[in-house]
Amino acid sequence: MQQQISAITLGISDMARSRKFYSDGFGWTPIFENEEIIFYQMNGFVLGTFKRSSLEDDMTRMAGTGAAAVSVSHNVSSSDEVVPLMDRLIAAGGRMIRKADAPVHGGFRGYVADPDGHAWEIAFNPSWAISDQGYVTFGV
Repeated sequence: MQQQISAITLGISDMARSRKFYSDGFGWTPIFENEEIIFYQMNGFVLGTFKRSSLEDDMTRMAGTGAAAVSVSHNVSSSDEVVPLMDRLIAAGGRMIRKADAPVHGGFRGYVADPDGHAWEIAFNPSWAISDQGYVTFGV
C-alpha cells in the first residue's frame, strides 16, 4: 500500500469566514468551491474545508465540538517567516493559541487556530528540507 494522504477535510461553520482565513491568511487559491465545500490543491494532496453539517451528513456521524488533539502544520523556510505568517493568519480571522518560541528540540514555532478552532502549527525546523514545490522531508 502506498504511504500517502489524498485529502484532509476540515469541518467548518461559515464558508466566507473560512475562505478569508485560508485565502487571505495563507494566500491559497481554491481549485474548486460551491456552497458546501472549498478545495485547495496542496503539494501532493487536497485540503478541503467542508460545511460541518454537510460533512456530518457525508460521514453519517456527528463531527463533535471543541478542540481535538490534532494539529496541522505549515512549515516555512526560515524562523523569520513564522511570526509574520501567524500575524497574517490572525488578521484574516485566526486566533492565537501559542505565541512563537523555540522548543527544546530546536527550530521555531507557534500555533494559530482557524475560525473554527482547527489548530495550525506554523513552524521552522532547520532539519526538515522544503523543496521548491513545498514538499517537506523529515530529518533529524
